[in-house]
Amino acid sequence: MSNTPIVRDVLDNGLRILTERMSQVRSISIGVWLTRGSRHESAERGGIAHFVEHMLFKGTGTRTAEDIAQAIDSIGGQLDAFTAKEYASYYIKVLDEHLPLAIDILADIVRNPEFSPEDIEREKKVVLEEIKMVEDTPDDLVHELFTQGFWENHPLGRPILGTKETVESFNTDLLRDYFRSAYTAKNLIVSAVGNLEHEHVRDLVEEKFGSLVEPGEHVHDEAPRVVPKILVRNKELEQSHLCLGVGSYPQNHEDRYSSYVLNTLLGGSMSSRLFQNVREKRGLAYAVFSGLSAYRDAGSFTIYAGCSNEAVGEVIDLCVEELRAVKNMPVPEAELQRSKDHLKGSLMLSLENTASRMSHLARQEIYFDRQFGLDETLQGIERVTAEDVQRVAADLFRNGSLAATVLGNVNGLKIPAERLNLD
Repeated sequence: MSNTPIVRDVLDNGLRILTERMSQVRSISIGVWLTRGSRHESAERGGIAHFVEHMLFKGTGTRTAEDIAQAIDSIGGQLDAFTAKEYASYYIKVLDEHLPLAIDILADIVRNPEFSPEDIEREKKVVLEEIKMVEDTPDDLVHELFTQGFWENHPLGRPILGTKETVESFNTDLLRDYFRSAYTAKNLIVSAVGNLEHEHVRDLVEEKFGSLVEPGEHVHDEAPRVVPKILVRNKELEQSHLCLGVGSYPQNHEDRYSSYVLNTLLGGSMSSRLFQNVREKRGLAYAVFSGLSAYRDAGSFTIYAGCSNEAVGEVIDLCVEELRAVKNMPVPEAELQRSKDHLKGSLMLSLENTASRMSHLARQEIYFDRQFGLDETLQGIERVTAEDVQRVAADLFRNGSLAATVLGNVNGLKIPAERLNLD
């Protein structure tokens, strides 16, 4: 374990509290995490989790939006929020002496939102602009299109922002109903890291959240089924964007460390195979990288590349070649070690500030119901062997499992299925 013990506590109403003391800093990052996200919405309510997140900043029973902004600004704090597919988060970073005010503001936001009809109408405009922005950002749009096809007819495949139609249908009653059933004690986690005393945090949270007792609804998650598809969408762009991907492991899979190492050596760093072979040696793409997305019961491994319209076919062939190669040949020892060291280094660097540690604590609670010490994670990465990487590659990169989405000025481009064969 690290030298700073992580303390986990549960209030009588089921709300969970996690704290970690970092006595060498003067700040505290504290977040209220909701274990509900866009995957828990019905199709006709798509985007409601994200919309409610926006509304919580628009004012409470006692504070206007401006009051909230001024209260944070007057102590030099930073307030932010986001909605993901399986959770949402509201967090503040402040100097340690301002912790009581930070908790007071967070509690006010997530317990007493106003949901005034005028604010809702105004915020719809903002969210609709956000949806248009994705349309105008091709590297975001290609991922969105890919995900929608990859997990078709499943909430994980739907956009977090919702659609123009769903967002326009929201009203005060709908939002209040959603808020009441989702923002309940058992769905909330308060995570705090920095120069703090656990007891003090607990007392403040108990005072502000202890009275929260609504039962809330139970949600049933169904794992998505992947149907690998080939989608080519023509759009007048200077560059083509492509996304290739296969299903991968859920968050708590025992082979997750091996999949992290596999992702790092394929496209997770500047010395990775895809970066070196597609960008550095052939100059075919400005950006090329791979990534893993992992959820409670599903995951995906995707490769993204931005290249000239003429180079799309060649870039696809090179990517497919790299996926085959890592299945067929054991990874050389030096490359394996480099990938592990890269992973360990970036993990340790990412956990140097209070905000990222606060997120780390909350996410581990959400997915594992327990905390892994940093050492345990580092050992998990270090234990990965060349055989593990090859075995996981063979498991994930099966023939017929690769889906592809191309977005760009590629009128008439055809990608025959055999071009994506992984054997």
